Amino acid sequence: MTDLISRVLARKTARASSGKEAPRVPRESAWRLCGELSPLLRLLILTQLAFNIGFYAVLPFLAEHLGTAIGMAGWLVGFVLGLRTFSQQGLFVVGGWLVDRFGVRPVVLAGCVLRVAGFAWLGYAQAAGAVIGAVLVIGFAAALFSPAVESEVARQAVVWEEDGHGPRTGVLALFSVAGQAGAFVGPLLGALLLAVDFRTACLAGAAVFVLVLAGHLWLMPQHIPGRVRVRGRGGARVLLRNRRFLALCCAYGTYLLAYNQLYLALPDEVQRATGSQAPLSWLFALSSVLVVFTQLPVTRWAGDRLDLRRSMTAGLLLIAAGFAVVAVVRPAGWTGVAGLLPAAGFVILLTVGQMLVVPAARAWVPDLAEEGRLGLYMGALSSVSGLIVLVGSAATGSLLDLGLPAAVPWLVLAAVPALAVALLPRRAEGAGTAA
Repeated sequence: MTDLISRVLARKTARASSGKEAPRVPRESAWRLCGELSPLLRLLILTQLAFNIGFYAVLPFLAEHLGTAIGMAGWLVGFVLGLRTFSQQGLFVVGGWLVDRFGVRPVVLAGCVLRVAGFAWLGYAQAAGAVIGAVLVIGFAAALFSPAVESEVARQAVVWEEDGHGPRTGVLALFSVAGQAGAFVGPLLGALLLAVDFRTACLAGAAVFVLVLAGHLWLMPQHIPGRVRVRGRGGARVLLRNRRFLALCCAYGTYLLAYNQLYLALPDEVQRATGSQAPLSWLFALSSVLVVFTQLPVTRWAGDRLDLRRSMTAGLLLIAAGFAVVAVVRPAGWTGVAGLLPAAGFVILLTVGQMLVVPAARAWVPDLAEEGRLGLYMGALSSVSGLIVLVGSAATGSLLDLGLPAAVPWLVLAAVPALAVALLPRRAEGAGTAA
């Protein structure tokens, strides 16, 4: 990876010394860009789409199923959902280490097998122990295949950039679009399947992962050129001493904490404004549609004007502005349609900020990762950020329950991403930077 980045920098230096401007990459649609990618990149991006379709066809409806169909107590439902998050997000770093040790293909295949087994088990589980076992398997499956796919997409994006096709953030933006499209289609599919029953939705989710498994068995190469497997130990120690990477993780974690407010602070605000949480589905749909249709233009705009650090800075400040909008209007006590306007403004600003932060953060990791350990670093980005969300969400829940003046919790939440800008590493080394 270091050699690859060095070649990118050398190419940029040569262009600068010759006095010639680098050719501008034509502005392409998502379809055309996808068609120009390597077969491996197309496979990985379509995999992300399929992953999210299968996942979101089931998981959004899990809490309702556990509470009504199985009759679990509310605390137990929350415990089960928390276990799933921990077994996924918290173990990403383990999945990333396995990718570096054994390669992408076996880890992705193992994750698909576990996800198929987990969804099938969940569909038939009735006792609490069986449900817990199923969700742990489902979560750990994602902890295997997500770091594998994300790290290889990031590595291939650097190759794409080194070959002169354009900034790596364009590939990573397309990856985000695919994931968001899956997150949009999945619940629609799940809602249709729930007309039959929850088991049918689970089996359909399992079927999606059977197709993904078959596709990777057929199309994923045994050895990916340029991918080096690491046999030695000590990667975790080096990672924990990498202050610049840990600073990136912390800043990225504040974005994830802010995004988590779609499920914590936003429902409370919508309930206050309308007396119902029904408008939430429309606000979630608004976020998904924005990403699907504007992620690539936003990324192209940022790539023309901003380096990776400035892109993340702009995104975090927009997210802070979204919280500030609600804080400013909240004391007025608007209700009804007018009361939803601040919430819609928050969702729009949060989503645009997300579109700037996520591709830039993922594009930055290869510049900060130790040679041959990109999987470990991509997994650590998710695990460290997930820990921040876990602690921060507990604090946010307490903040919302303290009975403070209406604007105070939102102002505190606005301050978190704004202050996180100071955590960002000072230089975004590598391609795609201006400094």
